[in-house]
Amino acid sequence: MAVLIGIAFLAGVITAISPCVLPVLPILLAGGATGRRARSYAIVAGLVTSFTAFTLAGAALLDALGLPADTLRNVALALLFLLAATLLVPPLGALLERPFLALTRRRAGADANGFVLGASLGLVFVPCAGPVLAAVTALSASGDLGARTVAVTTAYALGAAGPMLVIALTGRRLPHVPAIRAAAGAAMAVTALAIALGVDQRFTTALPGYTAALQSRVERDAAEQFVGGSISTGIRPPEFRKITRWLNSPPLSIQRLRGKVVLVDFWTYSCINCIRTLPHLKAWDEAYRSKGLVIVGVHTPEFAFERVPANVERAVAKFGIRYPVALDNAYATWNAYNNQYWPADYLIDRQGRIRHVHFGEGQYDETEQAIRRLLGESGDMAAPVADSTPRDLRTPETYLGYMRLARFAGSPVRVDQEATYSFPAALLLDQIAYAGRWRVEPQRIVAGTNARLRLRFRAQHVYLVLGGSGAVQVRLNGRFVSTVAVDRPRLYGLLDFRSARTGLLELRFAQGLKAYAFTFG
Repeated sequence: MAVLIGIAFLAGVITAISPCVLPVLPILLAGGATGRRARSYAIVAGLVTSFTAFTLAGAALLDALGLPADTLRNVALALLFLLAATLLVPPLGALLERPFLALTRRRAGADANGFVLGASLGLVFVPCAGPVLAAVTALSASGDLGARTVAVTTAYALGAAGPMLVIALTGRRLPHVPAIRAAAGAAMAVTALAIALGVDQRFTTALPGYTAALQSRVERDAAEQFVGGSISTGIRPPEFRKITRWLNSPPLSIQRLRGKVVLVDFWTYSCINCIRTLPHLKAWDEAYRSKGLVIVGVHTPEFAFERVPANVERAVAKFGIRYPVALDNAYATWNAYNNQYWPADYLIDRQGRIRHVHFGEGQYDETEQAIRRLLGESGDMAAPVADSTPRDLRTPETYLGYMRLARFAGSPVRVDQEATYSFPAALLLDQIAYAGRWRVEPQRIVAGTNARLRLRFRAQHVYLVLGGSGAVQVRLNGRFVSTVAVDRPRLYGLLDFRSARTGLLELRFAQGLKAYAFTFG
């Protein structure tokens, strides 16, 4: 527990000095420059409080109220504009603070709004949080809100608050004169406007990720300890449990595979991250099967259509997979491994102990070296396969059903009923919106009449999991690009560029089509 809290704290520190946080720094400087020393601490206290509270309960609250995911962020921006106005017009600040004087026992204008300013920044800062906070949010939304969840979230927030407190205290070194107060108010208003218009996202996207490698490593370690971690190297793996069907093989067991080197690969067929790992798995199977390697693909479905055996069989044939595939529709094997990721690889030695674990894409050379070491192989490695793991900044995976809906803009969501939606005037980077008639279900959206969808993205490749039968018209920045024919539930490619670019994607759906999630490369 102590190690996990320490890692979460370090992840917060690193996040606070990453490019994502740069746009809020002028507000911290301005806030620190316009009051006493206590104001700087009040700002950071507000930031920690709002960040922690929203991460733990905000997503579930918004879902319960049927509000867009960015509602609290918009409230935070409105508060920032209001606070900027109190700096530019001191009588306005005194008027707004007067109702709270009885609680604070301080005169008007004496730092009473520092906590409010920090609370606003906490809501704006939430999107910078990394994988460990994504895991916390998922557990909180499902009701699994325990002491460890609260402790990890608070540690992350405190770690992020430390560097920000330094910035706020630095602002106090500026002279406290009316001109500085007015300049601070103007800086706060301009920065808030930039955030509202999405300028901050374009700015941070253009910057090199100078903390990306360290941040990714630390946050991944924290996430793995928080939501996984019970399966580690040196222990005996669980058996395959409650497998619905075996493809390419009779039923297997870990016990019967003793004497072989076994690679257990958790995957699902519409997951782009899993699809990009398949060429490597197939190459290892071809190169080392005769040497004693057995790859077992444990297919654990993410969406309902992936539970249909015929769909999985078709996908296995399409991808040319020859190694055994176990259909884990009940999540029994997934849960036995306490797994949380697609894809995830567990490498087992001939004596039946786990010797190597890897989550996600990449590090293929490291995994192959581990395979060869356990097989006692020397000489040349298998024929190289290009590593297609994306390295640049891109739009994150985006789910469309209300259970995991994020970065949504436009009309409030009406769950489990068909309703009419309309596009907002503009979309920020990574935001999505619906228009026309849609039924928003837990895992997917179902198109009605004149159903359209918009997404402002940054990526080289854009994919969408679709189901049903019909056509989807693809438009980019207002221009027609192509028509995608949908004939069965699977992952479809929509856009393919030579390098990453930013654009506004609009999709127009035939009635009855289902859309599940965007992924990007």
